[in-house]
Amino acid sequence: MTSLFDTYTFRPGSPDALTVRNRLWISPMCQYSVAARDGVPTDWHLVHLGQLAVGGAGLVMTEATAVSPEGRISPQDTGIWDAAQTRAWARIATFVRSHGAVAAIQLAHAGRKASTYAPWGTDGHGSVPVSAGGWTTVAPSALAFGGYDAPAALDLAGIDKVVDDFAAAARNAVTAGFQVLEVHAAHGYLLHQFLSAVSNERTDEYGGSLENRARLLLRIVAAVRAAAPGHPLVVRVSATDWAPAELAGRGWDVEQTATVAGWAAQAGADLFDVSSGGNLPVADIPVAPGYQVPLAAHLREHAGVPVSAVGMITTAELAEAVVASGSADAVMVGRAALRDPHVALRMARDLGVQVGYAAPQYERAY
Repeated sequence: MTSLFDTYTFRPGSPDALTVRNRLWISPMCQYSVAARDGVPTDWHLVHLGQLAVGGAGLVMTEATAVSPEGRISPQDTGIWDAAQTRAWARIATFVRSHGAVAAIQLAHAGRKASTYAPWGTDGHGSVPVSAGGWTTVAPSALAFGGYDAPAALDLAGIDKVVDDFAAAARNAVTAGFQVLEVHAAHGYLLHQFLSAVSNERTDEYGGSLENRARLLLRIVAAVRAAAPGHPLVVRVSATDWAPAELAGRGWDVEQTATVAGWAAQAGADLFDVSSGGNLPVADIPVAPGYQVPLAAHLREHAGVPVSAVGMITTAELAEAVVASGSADAVMVGRAALRDPHVALRMARDLGVQVGYAAPQYERAY
């Protein structure tokens, strides 16, 4: 029986195999903390991510890191499209690795949910106008998300640029010293917008059939794999839109996700980080501890791919049960790690596991 504090190996038996010290990993969590609005991570990001590595997590993932300026969720997001950002990330990745965790980065493009105000402060709410430092957003179709400004529909040249941006960002991530790369295709951001018929009304080769709606994601997976051939590649997916009955037949669901996950694995993806929602402004989501675990288990069973599970997994007992039951290969934690950056060491103690990698400066606390 597999345990939460067993190691996990990406690509076992391969020359590129990478072993993670446990299966309790840090989920990407937006910080909206680049005050200079230049995408360059700061001391905040060093301390935020560094303390999670010190706290015993097996893998530490950055926030959604934009592959282009227009891909940022907010002007305060981090990016990895230029050399200054790459240099700043290198310091952070080095620190994370030096404390025994695997340094991972999430590559992202927000699509129609870009150019929004940070969720705190007094600057405003919704879309940031161009006059205040915002920009025109892009999407598969010119359909606004809720009360946000309507995006421009990408043309074929624009789609090609998105693919190129992900590949260039992947090369920068390798230069920065990240060991694992994740493509963000969840939570209503650009790649999820293409996947779901709710947000994709195109009639060309990127719309209509499931094969067409998945085309951009599969191109990006292949491009990132080619740009970083020796690095494990994760894809974060929303397994369902939680669409209401009136959108039956249009909403994204777990069956479509499993099919596309199989295709993405063939294109080079090594693991799927399974979340849900984000593409509808209002959805009836049955939030409860472990509520997304069955979605991860469905992909693991029906697509035959490794998966991680996320979503209100806050206790050691639940995290252990998810892994021990075979529902997922690893567990991602987010808000639990914000409340307690040493959540991995705490869970090990709660389970009576001696892990041996508490920092010596903090060892007497355990």
